[in-house]
Amino acid sequence: MRRGRLREALGLAGFLALSFAVAGAGGAITATSVGGWYQGLAKPWFNPPDWVFGPVWTALYAMIALAAWRVWRLRAWRAQGGIEPALLVWSVQLALNLCWSFVFFGARMIGAALLEIVVLLAAIVVTLRLFWRIDRIAAWLLAPYAAWVAFATLLNAALWRLN
Repeated sequence: MRRGRLREALGLAGFLALSFAVAGAGGAITATSVGGWYQGLAKPWFNPPDWVFGPVWTALYAMIALAAWRVWRLRAWRAQGGIEPALLVWSVQLALNLCWSFVFFGARMIGAALLEIVVLLAAIVVTLRLFWRIDRIAAWLLAPYAAWVAFATLLNAALWRLN
């Protein structure tokens, strides 16, 4: 394998590892409440069945990683200073993603989680816009994530209102 291809493969592995580490940590926190506390909440009519969340988030975390990797590998943008801010905001949204699990499922603070997820959604939109300037495919890879988190924001708001 050429040195450049090895570097790109290792970069992709790193972004996947980071994204799925966040997924695993969030999943561990979620597991502490999903079988008990969460089941006892009043839910809106549009709440998906529990089995939907795992496959959806798995696909989204893979796309989140792939989007960041596509931006990271475009070295020509580094000279213009576009990649570092974009990947910094990507990192912030990933951290906010994990924080939501801690606030909602760990602390069981539905209202605070609603505020946090609004900030997360804003960070995703900023990331998507920054990625758009660098690599449109990377931005499109984040679009389903933004849509799902927008839906999750609506769901979080409904859960807060009902409980």
